[in-house]
Amino acid sequence: MATVVAFHAHPDDEVLLTGGTLAQAAAEGHRTVIAVATDGEMGAVPEGESLRMGELRASAAALGVDRVVHLGYADSGHGALLYPDPPGRTRFMRAPVDEAAERLAAVLREERADLLLSYDANGGYGHRDHVRVHEVGRRAAGLAGVRRVLEATVPRDRMVRITRLLRLRYDLDGVFSPRAAITHTIDVRRYARQKQRALAAHHSVVNGRGRLAPVMRMLVRLPVPVFALVMGREWYVEARTSR
Repeated sequence: MATVVAFHAHPDDEVLLTGGTLAQAAAEGHRTVIAVATDGEMGAVPEGESLRMGELRASAAALGVDRVVHLGYADSGHGALLYPDPPGRTRFMRAPVDEAAERLAAVLREERADLLLSYDANGGYGHRDHVRVHEVGRRAAGLAGVRRVLEATVPRDRMVRITRLLRLRYDLDGVFSPRAAITHTIDVRRYARQKQRALAAHHSVVNGRGRLAPVMRMLVRLPVPVFALVMGREWYVEARTSR
């Protein structure tokens, strides 16, 4: 038995980058925990839990995850402008790295985590909250004495092929990781059904108007065997930390 903590920026990231890994770990009897820095909300949240946190809990249930933790921050958003903090909350990018790292480290200590899943140095596709997850994850692992950290990514050449296939125009220089840097490739095709159900649980994103919403809708509508071909592998760069 081991304890795996997956640290993510926003609800839905847990599926796209680590969903199959979490489902596999849970199926093999390990304790699995998802910690999110933000609840994915840009503005004020009514009293009680936000919509997107509810969707995250449904996603976690589909993956067999044991616990979900929100570190208490608000989404920092896209673009050059960093919006003012919403009432009563701090945007993740405004939080000092050491403060956020101590919040995550408290979870790692409480869970006696053996493995932390985080993001590569580019934060995947470069979202500022994702880059901060990398920074905070590394720092928290050191504070809590977690010796094993796997940083989720995608081979850059694979993303180039996908964007060309979908006729999307993104500059992929300096995002994700070169294939040579990847240390672990995990075949999660056996858990494609759980991963697709977890993605579908994020109704507000899948049915929303965001730039990735059409891709998300396509993924949740694919036949499971086809979804397994598209989303059936997950990649990591191993990082070493010291106590």
